[in-house]
Amino acid sequence: MTALTVRTLGEDEWETYRDVRLSALNESPEAFAATASGEKQIDEDEWRSRMRRSRRLLAENEAGERVGIVSLRTHSNDEVDQPYGELFGLWVAPSQRGTGVAVNLLEALLEQARKDNLGAVLYWVGTDNARGVAFASGHGFRPTDYRRPMNPASPDTESTEEIAFVYPITTDPEHVPSAVLDSRH
Repeated sequence: MTALTVRTLGEDEWETYRDVRLSALNESPEAFAATASGEKQIDEDEWRSRMRRSRRLLAENEAGERVGIVSLRTHSNDEVDQPYGELFGLWVAPSQRGTGVAVNLLEALLEQARKDNLGAVLYWVGTDNARGVAFASGHGFRPTDYRRPMNPASPDTESTEEIAFVYPITTDPEHVPSAVLDSRH
């Protein structure tokens, strides 16, 4: 494997995030609830807002090519004792799959979650995504009984289910409050 750098993008790097996000949506449309055509319409203010709402971790190889991305959103509410994180938008360039990019992104995300003192990290994975389920299970995420439609906003597409996986940081995954798992963010 070549040298890899994972770094958190700042708000002013919204164009970098947008470009990688659009690449992901074009390359793997079935993996996301959003569409490239829809997200191409988003203006700078919305992209900047997205940068403020969640951390965006970018993987770059030694040549400076953008080879992967993942996002971490922090949630808290009155029903949970400790904030929790949600991993979403994980994507690796096809040429880099199986080379450890996803693992490096995941490790950086979990390290950030520890620094942020999050109780757990949720990861929703399509039940028909065998590779995603194996990845989550193989890296310490535990499946829960919680399911949701993968794309409830799009009634004209065949909707599959997602399963919630939990990675415990300071919270026992058996005691993750249902308010965490029942909410759609």
